[in-house]
Amino acid sequence: MSDAGGGAPPKRGKTPRTATGGRALEGRIALVTGASRGIGAAVARRFAREGAHLILAARTQGALEELDDEVRALGGSVTLVPGDLTDFDAIDRMGAAVFERFKRLDILIGNAGALGTLSPLGHIDAKTWDQVMAINLTANWRLIRSFDSLLRLSDAGRAIFVTSGVGARPYWGAYAVSKAALETLVRIYAAEVAETNVRVNLLDPGAIRTAMRARAFPGEDPMTLEPADSITDLFVELARPACTRNGERIQAY
Repeated sequence: MSDAGGGAPPKRGKTPRTATGGRALEGRIALVTGASRGIGAAVARRFAREGAHLILAARTQGALEELDDEVRALGGSVTLVPGDLTDFDAIDRMGAAVFERFKRLDILIGNAGALGTLSPLGHIDAKTWDQVMAINLTANWRLIRSFDSLLRLSDAGRAIFVTSGVGARPYWGAYAVSKAALETLVRIYAAEVAETNVRVNLLDPGAIRTAMRARAFPGEDPMTLEPADSITDLFVELARPACTRNGERIQAY
């Protein structure tokens, strides 16, 4: 899953986009989490068009296989990694497998996320709280822990973590807290790699037409929202070797 966004949808025609053109990611090795649908799937399709080899991680194997067919139809190459990111030992095994096969990782997209329950803090059950924190925060720390050395082996390692504009909104509880913590985690990591070839940033996609957004705002007309494909230019910009931005929080609206 990917970001639910927060607040009203952006007005069409007002969202800044950065056109890249060509095959900006030719030969780059890119890992995308939460890749089976929404923003993750849109990024995967776009990165395939830009020439990257994709490592796609998600829980739903059937949806991953459908995306695999799409990417291959675009001429892309794919490695599928079905599984649950809350299996933290599996993240370590994935890191070892990527090193064994590719000897590096050029791009890490931390997109997988969980919404949890939208309710007063005192009404959230402990299991839901722990699950949201595990997916939105701890899994991303484990990705950093497992893939930092591989990103440093790249000539231009790039990491992009999907955040949210929800802020400290009442009733968004575990989701809001986890995204605030994620932003602190990513800024710390960016500062730690500032003197290396790695660049790390946060991307807030805003209100995008995704399944998570529909669960958060069930009364909203999804056709008033921009599709996930509309924000992929920013992912390409931040993933390119030429990108020098680091420790920034970029809004797609």
